[in-house]
Amino acid sequence: MKKITLVLLLIIILPSFRIPNPKVLLYIQDNSADLGFMLKNEAVRMKEILEQKGHEVVIATMSGDVLKTDMMSLKPDLKLNDVNIKDYSGFIIPCMAVNDTIVKPEEKTFVKKIVSAGKPLAAQNGGVLILAKAGVLSGKKYAIEMGGADKTFPEFKGAIYIGNGVVQDGKIITSGTCPMMAKETGNKDGTDELTYKLAEAIKAEN
Repeated sequence: MKKITLVLLLIIILPSFRIPNPKVLLYIQDNSADLGFMLKNEAVRMKEILEQKGHEVVIATMSGDVLKTDMMSLKPDLKLNDVNIKDYSGFIIPCMAVNDTIVKPEEKTFVKKIVSAGKPLAAQNGGVLILAKAGVLSGKKYAIEMGGADKTFPEFKGAIYIGNGVVQDGKIITSGTCPMMAKETGNKDGTDELTYKLAEAIKAEN
């Protein structure tokens, strides 16, 4: 009887001691030139892969407003300014084919905090520009769709351009070809590979 009681207690108690899934912060820039296409083929795809790999995905945007198109809508979990870096095992910034190349001070601060904390960070094309403007690519290998980005954006000077594929340098992983650029250039979309590499980097940390 005592053994049966002990087994029943373990069945009840053990679930409460399960290790929670590592959380990943997906930061979506909310000024996309083609929001529906980029949500479906990039941001949501990244979320799906990370969840398949056992991660809890938290979505942040600058405004916190619902991202809505004719075909779908996505409600962010929080605003970028409310993100606590310590709560996450990794971070990913999709390209989102944004309308401009303006990087906000809050985005720069966000990226600097991630790198300072030594957390894995992945970014694709337009997201790579945020990393450059935050000053975290100096001395690092990186990928971006357009060659010669250092001539257009001085923030890339001191970084090492590799190409438009997926490149990992330490805990920073970059990809040059997002779904939009893949459609325009015929180059391979790096969304899946980038996301899987982030999952691998997070696993290596835990």
